[in-house]
Amino acid sequence: MAIHSPSLAPRVAPPIVVFDLDGTLADTAGDLVGTLNAILEAEGLPTLPVRKARDLVGVGARALLQRGFEESGKELTPDRLDDLFQQFMIHYRDNICIKTRLYPGAEEALARLQNAGFVLAVCTNKYEDHSVRLLEALGIAHRFAANCGRDTFPVFKPDPRHLTLTIEKAGGNPHRAVMVGDSRTDIVTAQAARIPSIAVPFGYTDVPVKRLNPDLVIGHFDELFDAVATLVRLAAA
Repeated sequence: MAIHSPSLAPRVAPPIVVFDLDGTLADTAGDLVGTLNAILEAEGLPTLPVRKARDLVGVGARALLQRGFEESGKELTPDRLDDLFQQFMIHYRDNICIKTRLYPGAEEALARLQNAGFVLAVCTNKYEDHSVRLLEALGIAHRFAANCGRDTFPVFKPDPRHLTLTIEKAGGNPHRAVMVGDSRTDIVTAQAARIPSIAVPFGYTDVPVKRLNPDLVIGHFDELFDAVATLVRLAAA
């Protein structure tokens, strides 16, 4: 009787979809600006409505702090900014998912992609601990093979290695990969990595995403699966 040995053919890495977090999967502005306002109140300064700081959410906590103080005509020295930044990070960590919500259709889109065989990952300039905590609080952490933040690697977006290293860590196929984001940083990162990008227009950007030349723009997560399938198919052609 012939004995057949198991195939030694190398395993082909699965297709992968990599997501930004703030402004892409979840609307985090309420909690980020809430932390800013807690610090402003402690400093005896007026708070900011979310609409006045929303576009800065994707830029980071330091930019938010500087905007908050500028609105009151106050200057921040580098040392004072560093001190307030540490306060910001602690407060936000402890209040990370009070007003934050997933965008409509996001959870269903993730499930559909995963059920179709896609690996999912997060590539965010949020610090990794914050990203992990937020995804756990939102109930979707189990969907992602990798959750890579600003401090996961020695580089971060817009350095394309942040994206390519995230794909590697998740075990995805870089030749069948798609990046989903909401800002210039996400699109530029994907372009530099030669990975197609899908942009959502409801996030945090001061420039309409269509002007940033992503490969596709979707208006709702219901459109994501077909958009991803199209880009993966084109990449394989």
